Amino acid sequence: MLCGGLVSITFRRLSPREIVKLVKKSGLEGIEWGGDVHVPHGDLSVAREVATMTQEEGLVVAAYGSYYRVGCEGQDNVPDFEAVLETALELEAPIIRVWAGNKGSHEADEKLWDRVVEDSIRIGDMAQKENIFVAYEYHGDTLTDTLESTQKLMKLVNHHNIRSYWQPLSHHSLEDRLTGLEEILPWLANIHVYHWNSFSDRFTLEEGSEEWSDYISIIKELWDQRYALIEFVKDDKEEQFLQDAETLKRWLER
Repeated sequence: MLCGGLVSITFRRLSPREIVKLVKKSGLEGIEWGGDVHVPHGDLSVAREVATMTQEEGLVVAAYGSYYRVGCEGQDNVPDFEAVLETALELEAPIIRVWAGNKGSHEADEKLWDRVVEDSIRIGDMAQKENIFVAYEYHGDTLTDTLESTQKLMKLVNHHNIRSYWQPLSHHSLEDRLTGLEEILPWLANIHVYHWNSFSDRFTLEEGSEEWSDYISIIKELWDQRYALIEFVKDDKEEQFLQDAETLKRWLER
């Protein structure tokens, strides 16, 4: 089953309460709470408060969007994973989103690959004890920036508790995106939903309907629950998010 939601960092300027009200108004079901502004790593009281306000409005915490870079703990302000995990527990998040290293696959040396694999297994074991999944973001400038590198990492780690997000990367062709999504299905966690040429050149979701109908049809092959989470909108406007939410709901109802 595929449900709709919002990635909270789409509106970093809004408070958690405002985010909850906005998602409730949209008619979507879930929120991926961000670990940089809305639910900071290690701030357990905020995590509990946000979990409560989310649930009280009949919404679901779809995931915790952490800024943990696997294989880089202690570097460049990367948080301690134990603090990330404790926060996710208080937030009652079923998935922790992480970044696979701090370099793109074409730049990464063998040492970075080894560190990311080793650390993935470590944090996968830690999270599994708490019944929380860990999922890499499918993102540029990390080891999951191509289909091939993502498959390589997933196979090297080979951990039941490690999964991958998916999103339509702008440096991939449509054909490569479709192939990539199909190949990642065995590991697929949630999906980040947007339609743009680049971060600074965004469109409405309605303009991406033809493309996204193909993506949705592939994702719907899976029987268990996933969230399609809107991430960033044209002009950063709340009104645009509400319009995009209507588009997403229409896609998911087909």
